[in-house]
Amino acid sequence: MSILLSAIDALLPIVRVAFLGAAVVATALCTADWLVRTRRLSPFSGAARFIRSSVDPLLAPVERRIVRAGGSPTSAPWWGLAAVIVGGIVVLSLLGFLRGQLAFLAYAAGAGPGGLLRLAISWTFSLLQIALIVRVLSSWIRVSPYSPWIRWSFVLTEWLLRPLRQVVPTIGMIDITPIIAYFALSLLERLFLGMM
Repeated sequence: MSILLSAIDALLPIVRVAFLGAAVVATALCTADWLVRTRRLSPFSGAARFIRSSVDPLLAPVERRIVRAGGSPTSAPWWGLAAVIVGGIVVLSLLGFLRGQLAFLAYAAGAGPGGLLRLAISWTFSLLQIALIVRVLSSWIRVSPYSPWIRWSFVLTEWLLRPLRQVVPTIGMIDITPIIAYFALSLLERLFLGMM
């Protein structure tokens, strides 16, 4: 276990630098592509031809989604840059999360059966909280609840949200039951772990 933790500790700085480099390169390329798309840079120059032949094919999937959503194709470079930055943040966060969970697992395994039970309880509540977050985010970006990427979050949380919706009124068009459920899960987790 300590070897795996050491490997993740060694990998994290490398991944950070790699994503920082990718963000810098993406910023330069996306800015140049935006300059060409908005005609601030002559579309007939060598740089513009290079950008159209090299960068535009990379941004084509982003551009298609933006156009389907009713947006302007000139904003595709900025959405592509946002995807690189958010993707880097997500990967780094997941690596940090994995490292923390492996450290917790190593500690729990050393504490015996009680430690493993605490770990199982903590992981169960964490999974439910992550499912709540995924469910809320999917409602913001309008992903179908029947999508295989999202459905698991509805299956894991509906048993908790349905009774709360009957008690807690909405505030305008905002359903605050996921927020209440998130904090209720945090309190229940502390209560269970405190009793052990």
